[in-house]
Amino acid sequence: MDVTADELAGVVDLFGGLTRSELERALAELAFRADGSDVDEEALEAPIRDALSAFALVQYDPPDGPDEPLLIAGPAAFPEPPEYAEDLPYVLEVDRRAIDRERAGRRVRNRYAAAVSDALEAGDRERLDELLEASYDLEAWAPVDLGDERARIADALE
Repeated sequence: MDVTADELAGVVDLFGGLTRSELERALAELAFRADGSDVDEEALEAPIRDALSAFALVQYDPPDGPDEPLLIAGPAAFPEPPEYAEDLPYVLEVDRRAIDRERAGRRVRNRYAAAVSDALEAGDRERLDELLEASYDLEAWAPVDLGDERARIADALE
């Protein structure tokens, strides 16, 4: 099953957030409903990793809830549930989860700062450009200030 970052965000957004295993179950259900196929969990690794890298998905540690982090729609996502997704809440029997945007923002801010540091160390100008654009989305998405990270990026891009 080929799935875009926005489709992944659309699936998790139906629930507020899903654990990794719940997301994999949801995608397996969608593949079966679409064409009767099975989903190879390894094939999902790259799209999920790419969505996390692009901040279309982010990890969130709920104060109460599952022991593992939830994947939630991130600041760079345009959530778009794939075909047949409307039945997932009934099939998975997972209640909608409330997300504390401030708590999620703190986690994403830390991950963003680490991504900036990694890109600076690697001298990856393309990634720095992507991160610069993502900073504005992140600030609109959660109450965080990324001015210091933008200044670090601007210095490196001069």
